[in-house]
Amino acid sequence: MTHAQLSAPPLYNWLQERSAGILLHPSSLPSDTGIGNLGSTARRYIDFLKNCGLSIWQICPLGPTGYGDSPYQCFSAFAGNPYLIDFQVLVDNALLTQDECRTLAALPRDRVDYGALYTTVWPLLRSAYDRFKASKQKQVADYGSFGQFKRAQAEWLDDYTLFVGLKEHFGGVCWLEWPAAFRSAQSARKQDLPAGVTETAEANAFFQYIFFAQLARLRTYAGRHGVEIMGDAPIFVALDSADVWANPELFQLKKNGQPKAVAGVPPDYFSADGQLWGNPLYEWAEHERTKFAWWIQRIQSNLEFYDIIRLDHFRGFESYWSVPAGQPNAIKGKWMPCPGLKLFQAIQKACPEAKLIAEDLGVITDEVNALRAATGLPGMAVLQFAFGGEADNAYLPHNYDRNTVAYSGTHDNDTTLGWYAGLDAATQDHIRRYLGVSGQEVGWDLIRATIQSSAHLAVFPLQDLMSLGSEARLNTPGSPMGNWQWRYTSDQLDQLEHACAAYLRELLKLYGR
Repeated sequence: MTHAQLSAPPLYNWLQERSAGILLHPSSLPSDTGIGNLGSTARRYIDFLKNCGLSIWQICPLGPTGYGDSPYQCFSAFAGNPYLIDFQVLVDNALLTQDECRTLAALPRDRVDYGALYTTVWPLLRSAYDRFKASKQKQVADYGSFGQFKRAQAEWLDDYTLFVGLKEHFGGVCWLEWPAAFRSAQSARKQDLPAGVTETAEANAFFQYIFFAQLARLRTYAGRHGVEIMGDAPIFVALDSADVWANPELFQLKKNGQPKAVAGVPPDYFSADGQLWGNPLYEWAEHERTKFAWWIQRIQSNLEFYDIIRLDHFRGFESYWSVPAGQPNAIKGKWMPCPGLKLFQAIQKACPEAKLIAEDLGVITDEVNALRAATGLPGMAVLQFAFGGEADNAYLPHNYDRNTVAYSGTHDNDTTLGWYAGLDAATQDHIRRYLGVSGQEVGWDLIRATIQSSAHLAVFPLQDLMSLGSEARLNTPGSPMGNWQWRYTSDQLDQLEHACAAYLRELLKLYGR
């Protein structure tokens, strides 16, 4: 980075007021559809936030999930997850019957059973589409014209729906295993499409139409209640995605489509072997040649989902950990440079009012810090990383810069109670001495510390407010199964609100949030 770049004013400077919010992925909401959705319980949750004086709802990515059910490995960086659709609207508009939806109501309510969800949701959604088509209606409820939606989103929607239609036709396998003529969007469009592919593509466009409309209405509801939705944008996309299939030139791929190298991070707090994510890496020279058009489109699309975007793995915009394809873990990788500030200058020019946050955890160098300073994006500090060392630990609250988002923990951490229980006695003692507490209510102790801190934005997981243990952990990095399943019940939220809303409001007022 040049001296002129370092001395220039930051590209963004939006986090000027103190506020607080809760981290909760919508899949964890209560419902009678087997997974949280964008309907009445999401609105109830927003009511809860408002009543507690909280103004931010942070969620994980909302894309359509694949194997492993992770919202960080989606079939599209632009599409929404149809699992999160509120089916009651489909019933109210005679596209499904209440009796048909009993199969959803029979699914577990205390966790997400993704296998059962897969076999239950898709046939119901397809029935809803078939009835919509047969009705010859132009729209559902007040969702606007289906045709206009398709035209407005065509730049990504056409590729995504064709990808999904072909994927279903070829048995769900990765596009690299499809017949050669269909292994790229450009080639596939020249073929006579197999029977049913076009109809499946149109059905999936309908699912996106419903999802986008419901999310837009939820955002409007949140805005009326003084709540902003903050969502994640994963830095990388999945290999088995419409993004890679339709834009192979934007990624480091061999001629046969296989990745030359894949993404991950070196050994760190979470894993002694590092994390081998397996995502294809960007062909940054091509992105620069196109003036970062794909990235700008992606940020603009995310701004249709979120009021605030947290850019996951920000350090990967300065340099990324490149692991040769075929390695069993992420140890034998190397750091490779990428455009950094050039990308954010292009984004800022296209989206000057965007509210972006840098997830700057992990191996952070002076160069990464300089990039974040030049962009002006708020960074992150996680209290669970603060204790057991010296007073200069950057994650201790007395070291926070105001342009920071402070967390008690994230979706990748254990709950605070589970984390604390697993610490050695010396670290537990450090926590108690630093915070001046007994440790009997350590979840709330860390929540208070984030609220009291100088960081302008304080965020804590709902599980910590509920004082839940490791049984409520949402995700364990490096563990491919058993994640993203935790859900709370309506009674739990009611009890929490009754017991804690007034206290939270007072605490937030006391510390200017």
